[in-house]
Amino acid sequence: TCGLLNAREIEITNTSVDVLLEKLACAEWSAVDVTTAFSKRAIVAHQLVNCLTEIFVDRALARAAELDDYLKKTGKVVGPLHGLPISLKDQLCIKGLETVMGYVSWIGKYADKNAVLVDVLIECGAVPFVRTNVPQTLMWPETFNSVFGRTTNPHNRSLTSGGSSGGEGALVALKGSPLGVGSDIGGSVRIPSAFCGLYGLRPSYGRVPYCGARNSLEGQDSIPSVFGPMTNSIGGVKVFMKAVANAKPWLKDPLAVRKNWDEDEYNLADHGSGQDLCFAIMWDDGVVIPHPPIRRSLEITKAALQKAGHKVVDWKPIKHRLIGEVTADIWNAGSPEDFMITTSATGEPIISTMELDDADPAPAGFRPQKGGITAYKLWQVQKLRQNIRKEYLDHWEATASETGTGRPVDAIICPAAPFAATPHGKNKYANYTTVWNGLDYPAAIFPVTTVDSALDGAEPPHSFYDDFDKDVYEMYNPEKFKNAPVCLQLVGRTLEEEAVIKMTEIVDAALAAAK
Repeated sequence: TCGLLNAREIEITNTSVDVLLEKLACAEWSAVDVTTAFSKRAIVAHQLVNCLTEIFVDRALARAAELDDYLKKTGKVVGPLHGLPISLKDQLCIKGLETVMGYVSWIGKYADKNAVLVDVLIECGAVPFVRTNVPQTLMWPETFNSVFGRTTNPHNRSLTSGGSSGGEGALVALKGSPLGVGSDIGGSVRIPSAFCGLYGLRPSYGRVPYCGARNSLEGQDSIPSVFGPMTNSIGGVKVFMKAVANAKPWLKDPLAVRKNWDEDEYNLADHGSGQDLCFAIMWDDGVVIPHPPIRRSLEITKAALQKAGHKVVDWKPIKHRLIGEVTADIWNAGSPEDFMITTSATGEPIISTMELDDADPAPAGFRPQKGGITAYKLWQVQKLRQNIRKEYLDHWEATASETGTGRPVDAIICPAAPFAATPHGKNKYANYTTVWNGLDYPAAIFPVTTVDSALDGAEPPHSFYDDFDKDVYEMYNPEKFKNAPVCLQLVGRTLEEEAVIKMTEIVDAALAAAK
């Protein structure tokens, strides 16, 4: 170890969220001690992977001391997250601090109040203590900007941590935070969670309050960004979602959905109470075929679920390429103007590549190549999306004829990306996550394995969907992806977060039992 943390602090920071909360609630560990331990580990993590943008440990320790004092005097916890340090993506405004979000133009802009989610977390007893790095504009699945620089992957620093919640992913993977809050408009919770080997959740629109946070594309409310948890255990995902939902965020945010945590849904009342579940595996999306380690993780998961007594069928994706195109069209209707206006205050360049050098300047598809469209044309794109959502709903319902359970498929299991964490600048495909934003399906990330050159050798060329699919195939080299985590995605239906969490627990337990 680096020697900066003592044995107890190492024990604290290696402890899961569930156990941390138990020890905090019975005062076995004080909030001050837990906050101190994670603050030290976060600062060490930052020196390794450049993950932090704001460190406000003094504030956090003052808050932790108040919580300890309250527990000592009353014998009660403040709320379900009592004493838990929480890291926040650099969008979540905190009164008196800058929220730069990777823009030079936003340096020196201090928040006059907290974002609603920050207030909710504090009321639940949480202790915000650091904020984490993002790419300029947020609209990129890697993490680099002109203010704070590049965040790297803790498992292999020549690889990206993903984005746009890449600082959060790297920090939580190094256990510099027990639980972080990322945001996700096209995969920005799930990609860093997958690339860094974490559990994460992209909830449905409005399930977690967004009011008062900074963002790109503000006012674009057809496919909005959502906040979600990133942590080292599926239990941490549940703790966060249950605490936030039960805090009645709709009384503070007019766009938050009025839905308490539903224990019946968590107990899979709509899914045969969790008996004889039927999962559908999507081996590829009909656009890009995944690399060998991703394929192997799907096979491992299928075998584990069958061994646990569940049924597994194949998922036939429909119109995934079109869903990705429609989603991009909706964002790009106004994003060029949004980026231009935001950067105009300083004239900072809009970053067009995440490459380490300019040897491969081919643009990724995350920057619009042309201006916006008329409102009428935007309506037509949104109408097309509505029609596709109905088509996908009917497609899912029709699976009842092949499951043998009398129900449609309970959840889809699919890649989170066609590759593990890529070398910097090479993550040029995010549609394995973005489609579910377009459909508004909640999706959880869970770890399966790591890239193993002995098991994941390069395979002979398959028949390619197109030249881009061939390019993705050709970028694979097991040595290049060495030590990278391999995670998958579990997808449920709109506003079914409780069931998605429970089914991810079931998959996680099946994988553990099969090892």
